[in-house]
Amino acid sequence: MAYTLEGRLLEVCTCKAVCPCWVGEDPDNGTCQGTLAWHIDKGSIDGLDVSGLTFGAIAHIPGNVLKGNWKMVAFIDDKASRTQEEALLAVWTGKKGGPCADMAQLIGEVAGVERVPIVFDVQQGKGRLRIGQAIAADIEPLRGPDGKETALVDSAFSNIPGSPAYVGKAPKYVADVPKLGIKLELSGHNAVQGHFRFVA
Repeated sequence: MAYTLEGRLLEVCTCKAVCPCWVGEDPDNGTCQGTLAWHIDKGSIDGLDVSGLTFGAIAHIPGNVLKGNWKMVAFIDDKASRTQEEALLAVWTGKKGGPCADMAQLIGEVAGVERVPIVFDVQQGKGRLRIGQAIAADIEPLRGPDGKETALVDSAFSNIPGSPAYVGKAPKYVADVPKLGIKLELSGHNAVQGHFRFVA
């Protein structure tokens, strides 16, 4: 196997909750600027241990998410060695096949790759994401009448294929990424949490 990765996803974007991209509809504003981070709790790539590392990205999605042509900047956890960095990029750019390759097909351009400190923290359903000086987001789940987190399953699109996505809102979403022309400060927009297991 090329890779086996298990961990958690945090995502925020400029759409209102719930983001229509996940069900294959057009973004609320015609375009979407979304930040994603996959934290690997346990995993290896071609036998190389990458446990404890986070791969992040911010993307400008110019229309319907399934039509692709995303423009993105990738963020590598600065705790990664150069070998681990190369392995993570190989997975998330699709070179190792599997579910990450399916997502990579949607990317039209990688505008940059940056090594930065990444803070990925989830406590009692609340998430906190910090990616260098570029991105800061806080994430809270939506809950049903019984207090359980609201889950989205069998959606047309997913950044964690095969797993339920726990939808929510972001009290804070700040991003300043000149390479994509993104500068925003939002509150109350879409957020997603979830677990993943990617095998290829």
